[in-house]
Amino acid sequence: MPGIDKLPIEEALEDSPQTRSLLGVFEEDAAAISNYINQLFQAMHRVYDAQNELSAATHLTSKLLKEYEKQHFPLGGDDEVMTSTLQQFSKVIDELSSCHAVLSTQLADAMMFPITQFKERDLKEILTLKEVFQIASNDHDAAITRYSRLSKRRENEKIKAEVTEDVYTSRKKQHQTMMHYFCALNTLQYKKKIAMLEPLLGYMQAQISFFKMGSENLTEQLEEFLTNIGTSVQNVRREMECEIENMQQTIEDLEVASDPLYLPDPDPTKFPVHRNLTRKAGYLNARNKTGLVSSIWERQFYFTQGGNLMSQARGDVAGGLVMDIDNCSVMAVDCEDRRYCFQITSFDGKKSSILQAESKKDYEEWICTINNISKQIYLSENPEEIAARINQSALEAVTPSPSFQQRHESIRPLVQSRPTAARTSSTGSVGSESATLSALSLDSLVAPDTPIQFDIISPVSEDLPGQAKSSGQAGRRANPFGESGGSKSETEDSILHQLFIVRFLGSMAVKSDESPDVVYETMRQILAARAIHNIFRMTESHLLVTCDCLKLIDPQTQVTRLRFPLPNVVLYTTHQENKRLFGFVLKTSGGRVDNRQTSICYIFESNNEGEKICDSVGLAKQIALHAELDRKASEKAKEIERVREKQQKELSKQKQIEKDLEEQSRLIAASSRSNPSSGEGHFVVLSSSQSEDSDLGEDGKKKKASET
Repeated sequence: MPGIDKLPIEEALEDSPQTRSLLGVFEEDAAAISNYINQLFQAMHRVYDAQNELSAATHLTSKLLKEYEKQHFPLGGDDEVMTSTLQQFSKVIDELSSCHAVLSTQLADAMMFPITQFKERDLKEILTLKEVFQIASNDHDAAITRYSRLSKRRENEKIKAEVTEDVYTSRKKQHQTMMHYFCALNTLQYKKKIAMLEPLLGYMQAQISFFKMGSENLTEQLEEFLTNIGTSVQNVRREMECEIENMQQTIEDLEVASDPLYLPDPDPTKFPVHRNLTRKAGYLNARNKTGLVSSIWERQFYFTQGGNLMSQARGDVAGGLVMDIDNCSVMAVDCEDRRYCFQITSFDGKKSSILQAESKKDYEEWICTINNISKQIYLSENPEEIAARINQSALEAVTPSPSFQQRHESIRPLVQSRPTAARTSSTGSVGSESATLSALSLDSLVAPDTPIQFDIISPVSEDLPGQAKSSGQAGRRANPFGESGGSKSETEDSILHQLFIVRFLGSMAVKSDESPDVVYETMRQILAARAIHNIFRMTESHLLVTCDCLKLIDPQTQVTRLRFPLPNVVLYTTHQENKRLFGFVLKTSGGRVDNRQTSICYIFESNNEGEKICDSVGLAKQIALHAELDRKASEKAKEIERVREKQQKELSKQKQIEKDLEEQSRLIAASSRSNPSSGEGHFVVLSSSQSEDSDLGEDGKKKKASET
């Protein structure tokens, strides 16, 4: 190849200074080539590593796109279009990943392998030959030096022969090594061109193959797809720009409209108070006691949810229950030096909260809203309309619930309630379970076609207009803890008075009252029927438990809706899982069905107090049982005392008669001593008197003894 410099191999044996000088130039060139090749190798290795990383990253991208449908984004939702689009992209990127993997393999074979071979084999061979040549040259110089020092006068043939042999061997070794070294340096001039051109050629061929493979496999498939995706992206961008403009306009409008609201206490003439609300939400300051006289105020977000007042701290996911505000009382209070404070007190007075509003408007709206909720207006269809009427007139606030006959004529129960005076007490044990009942089916407990009563028959709505109520009727307005007025309440002398908030779910006739399964099955059927008929409203009442009876009292009017004699309550239990549900079975005195006394099962929902109510009923029955036993023991003791008094009276009378007889005998004896001639006559009179006494009998004797 023209233009290639060479070392003269034929001058290697002569080893002239010119040859050594030329050898130095070739060695400098070899060192420069080695340095440059190392840099080129590092650059090509970076290209190879980058291609491997690109292939791995492309594969990972495709994998993540496939897993998009498995992700759960809080605001993403189920976007099928986005999912299918990303799946299509993942397929295309999978093909690109395969192409990149092929390119990585080709780069390893066509680019990295030649330059690695040149670096690891040829350049190292040059360095090795250089070291061997230096050693051989040094050995030859040492042998020549020893040969030159041979003595001229004292020649020793043996030493001369050894030195001559060393010179021969070292010169031959130097000559051979030098020739191979010259050959390797001359060859390096060719290999350095190959070592740079072959990797570059392999790199370009691999890239051309990669682009050709991508063009053949992806161009036709992606052209329409990419066009559609580009159009969709442009549409989304335009929609985003329009939405940004709308949001900016909304922000400007809200800034103008909300300017008066930035004040903590806005003008009430511009923002009037809404007094007919049944829902309210906003920030309030709540007073929390930290000691006997010290307290702190905490700002939290409060909102109403049905009949409950909830609070939620900033950052919490959900709110917590503060108080049940059904039938509660709310009033304005003067609290320290703070304004706009009001107090909410629960219906039983056990819990209260003092809150502070930010403005007078919020202060009045909170009071009106809680007052409306406490009257359960939120359960009606038009709560704001009813609240407006209630705010106009306090008398219209009492709205008795419609009767069951008016709303459910088609499913009237077979067993109607009878007057409580005609009911008989049950002697069966409360909550007892029979061994034979466990083998019966549920149909034997509650018939599937038994009518269900979903509402309490309100005495206020059931009485005819103008009909006067007697003092013993259930519709009389009553105080749960004792009647006020001239008549004495039937529960006034009761030891136990416990009041619970309950909501009536329904009642139905049952066939058995011996197992809690009756109550469980009744609960199941009533809840299923409510779900089927979309009956969600429940009548809330106060359940008063005493030692004589159970009373359902209207919380608004204090009218006794229903009265259940305690001896007739033969079974009571809570739900096995939901302790808010409880029920009891009441024996009625209205007749018998299939030679069995009829019973009705009543189901209620409470505020997590089902077990407490059952415990209270059990305690009431125990107190009533002990009272009955004490009453019977007292009556028996009184009867024994009466018998004893009667016997004592008879004994006293008998002693009096004997005493009278003795007195008469003494008088007769005294008269006979004073007048002996008349003794016989007296004896006859006495005998006659005794005979008359025997004929008069017991009553006559008593009468005669009293006359005497």
